Amino acid sequence: MTIPKASSKKIFAARGVQPFHLLWQLMKGHRFLYLAAIGSLLISVLFSYLVPLVGKTIIDLVLSGETKSSEVLTGPLLQLMGGSTYLKEHLWIGAIATTFFAACRGFFSYFKGKWAAMASDGIALQLKNRLYDHLQHVPTGYHDKADTGDLVQRCTSDVETIRMSLSSHVVNISNAFILMCLAIPLMYSLDSRMTAVSFSLVLPLVLFGFFYFQWVKKVFREADEAEGKLTAVIQENLTGIRVVRAFARQDFEIERFSGPNARYRDLNLKLIRLIASYWTISDLIAITQNGIVLMAGIYWVSIGSLSVGTLFAFLALLNLILWPIRQMGRTLTDFGKTVVSLGRVGEVLSVDIEKDSDSSQQPATELKGAISIHNLIFSHQEPSDKDQEPAPHTLNGISLSLEAGETLAILGPSGSGKSTLIHLLLRLYDYQNGSIKLDEYELKDLNRKWSRSQFGVVMQEPFLFSKTLGANISLGHSSANKHDIEEAAKIADIHTSILSFMSGYETEIGERGITLSGGQRQRVAIARAILKNPPILILDDALSAVDSETEVAVIDALRERRGKRTTIIIAHRLSTLLHADHIIVLDQGRIIQKGTHQSLLAEEGLYQRLWNIQSRRSITPSSQTTETNYGAT
Repeated sequence: MTIPKASSKKIFAARGVQPFHLLWQLMKGHRFLYLAAIGSLLISVLFSYLVPLVGKTIIDLVLSGETKSSEVLTGPLLQLMGGSTYLKEHLWIGAIATTFFAACRGFFSYFKGKWAAMASDGIALQLKNRLYDHLQHVPTGYHDKADTGDLVQRCTSDVETIRMSLSSHVVNISNAFILMCLAIPLMYSLDSRMTAVSFSLVLPLVLFGFFYFQWVKKVFREADEAEGKLTAVIQENLTGIRVVRAFARQDFEIERFSGPNARYRDLNLKLIRLIASYWTISDLIAITQNGIVLMAGIYWVSIGSLSVGTLFAFLALLNLILWPIRQMGRTLTDFGKTVVSLGRVGEVLSVDIEKDSDSSQQPATELKGAISIHNLIFSHQEPSDKDQEPAPHTLNGISLSLEAGETLAILGPSGSGKSTLIHLLLRLYDYQNGSIKLDEYELKDLNRKWSRSQFGVVMQEPFLFSKTLGANISLGHSSANKHDIEEAAKIADIHTSILSFMSGYETEIGERGITLSGGQRQRVAIARAILKNPPILILDDALSAVDSETEVAVIDALRERRGKRTTIIIAHRLSTLLHADHIIVLDQGRIIQKGTHQSLLAEEGLYQRLWNIQSRRSITPSSQTTETNYGAT
């Protein structure tokens, strides 16, 4: 199951958060830089408007022979350049003024871009950190349902879309707004008739951009989701590339990839066509607007009611306005992507994180390791409708007691609830009914992070990071010295294997420890759990990939620690469970047998049947008896 694909607006509304409210929150701490960028933009726009006004002044002075200007803006500008008489004799001053104003415009444009980029990069940094931190603390059930590839895209591609929008598009929108607000009074002061003509098609252009924005936003969301599915396919394939090759499924995987890839291409082509149509239509509107202004201006110039310099100024100012407005189509396209990306990022951030209750405890000393479970009931699924029948329980009425230092072995067929019980002890899930006590503390009342620190765990599928072997073993105990690491490796019977590598404990292993065998990965994981030296050690089918001789060596080493740490072992080879203080057999979420190896061997039931099967197989290797899979679930 993937992350819900409901619209961002609905998801945010359900959480009481709006996309633009989230955007405003993200800008916290960087708003001053944005204000500085917009301030630089304002100054840059003012210098941009001075350039055509200099041209108007020079043209009117030379062509019409005016000796003064009564206009509010051009009059002071003419005096600034030395007055009409001096300027006529030194026209190069006009060129110098134009160059100076253009240089000032560029100078402030530089700081506008710099400060906006600094702010956007800072926001992207914070947002990625926030997303990564949030994903570390969301419930395990969320990761069970989410696509890893889609989450990667939300943390990278979607954040980059937001960064680009904040870097340029926020400033571009501000630019268009400032240009419009300053242009109207400026142009009106020059000529009211030409102002009305100049803005005759601007409103249709703005409306076209608005509706285009609504249209393209929907298409981009579809394209973004298609990219997420494509990323998920790639990630899944590369993770399982050895399985693909082992089963000669390359052609099938290529065909499976081509479907999402083709859909992503089609949606991108649809976006490109939309963008192309926008530029075509906006170009037509802009050229038509320029043509209307030019024809009206020429007519009024011909009858003597408009100066050539004023016509020049209007044409120049109009182009200053029309280009940002036309660019709004591109800006709105990307801003539409930003709204979608904000929605996708917001979907992740709106997921509630794991929280401890206000009364949660954190004892001053570590646990002794006693475990007491009473009438534990748990289900992975919850009915979505009140009238719906309750979901079947994964665990149903589990009760057991374990003293500190004792060893508990758990056996049962796939789906019987063995690993689920371990997950509840680690609070990867919270139980609905019943009680789990560690020493005298109720598990729900303990600080979640602290209670997990009391366990050393070797998962059913051990995960190793792309680091050195030494770094992987010391993962839970970063301050451990070389001697401690080696001692833990010896207990896990991996020390000799590590020394056989060219770089020993400094050997870099591949992603997920792929350069190691399955048995080596399991033993490295066991060494990691042992080095942590926790009050409670959990081995979740941790010896399934090792040979019998290695299994005996590891079990013997663990037996020497007996009484020092509470140990819980899940296994399907009964030889692993022989010396446990307590053995329980699970089936369909219930304990169907409980005792020691000897007592269960004398009792008719599943344990006895499995012992007889495995004993025959060990005596007669060629036996055709098929053993039911009783691995960890």
